[in-house]
Amino acid sequence: MNNYCMIQNSKTFAFSAENPTGVRAGGSQGGDCTKLRPTVTIPAGETVTLVDAAGPGVIQHMWFTGYVGHHFIIRMYWDDQEYPSVEAPLSAFFGCAYDENFVDRDGKYPVLNSAMMLVAPGRGYNSYFEMPFHKRARITMENRGDKDENLYYIITGAYQEIPAEAGYFHATYRQEHPVKKGRTYTIVDGIEGRGQFVGVTLATGMNGNNTCWVEGEARMYLDDDPYPSIHYTGTEDYFGGSYGFGNDIIIKSYQTFSGLYTGMYAIYGDNREFYNGQQRFLLYHFHIADPIRFENKFRMTLDNMGWTGPRYDDYTSVAYWYQTLPSAPLMPLPTDAEMCMR
Repeated sequence: MNNYCMIQNSKTFAFSAENPTGVRAGGSQGGDCTKLRPTVTIPAGETVTLVDAAGPGVIQHMWFTGYVGHHFIIRMYWDDQEYPSVEAPLSAFFGCAYDENFVDRDGKYPVLNSAMMLVAPGRGYNSYFEMPFHKRARITMENRGDKDENLYYIITGAYQEIPAEAGYFHATYRQEHPVKKGRTYTIVDGIEGRGQFVGVTLATGMNGNNTCWVEGEARMYLDDDPYPSIHYTGTEDYFGGSYGFGNDIIIKSYQTFSGLYTGMYAIYGDNREFYNGQQRFLLYHFHIADPIRFENKFRMTLDNMGWTGPRYDDYTSVAYWYQTLPSAPLMPLPTDAEMCMR
């Protein structure tokens, strides 16, 4: 029976701009039909704490809007580990790395409609990943931009007993603009500990000729394997599609889709015009029904290839996994200027 049916020994909490400490009865005392503090302003160059909760407990849902671009860096710390287990631009964390593109090729807000994340019109970011902690959870947001920005948010969860075997949620950001031609793109490496890989979001920007770009193969290396144990064929195949996401001999056009765990939910740019912006694709694959287990190490790569061989497209990704603590420090982020993708 699902947890929402069960009367359990747990206590709900919710951190928001109206209740920044997340305590019981800590919300607005302004009465009906009032807005006293619906948003928090994060000054340029500063960091604010959104959640500081003593465990045991679990984060169950996060929602953000307002400014949700790459100048904002979200970090999560579990059980007083000195360095973060999650560090990524807010937009990329939610599979929306091209955050300066607000409308797709059809002039609409792209919608990522999966079981784990929802990007809803217009730019409502939702996460449903459960994030358990035993002693403490701390979530911060840094503004690396040059002007003050506003953030709307609510982060909910429950204080409750957590099984000893529960893993800690992790996420890390990578980019190569462009991918070095002939070399594989690394989704994640350097993971040390026992756990399971649960997914990736990927943003791709096409460089050079607008031909097939989806022949690159996904490879996963478990523990000390010298060669991949899990080896997919084709980028579109790893992300749940086939035959160029529909850009084949039948309809000759890419078709978006957004499923429970996999999808290519957005296309930016119009390849029917001679002068146009870079054609871009937003994809995700969440290994929820089939988590990839590892004992002490994990690494994943993805080739950037077309029909004629290696390419040099722009790749941006966030990898998600659960593991034991302590975990290895995450790869340092690029500078704010290096993340700009107009």
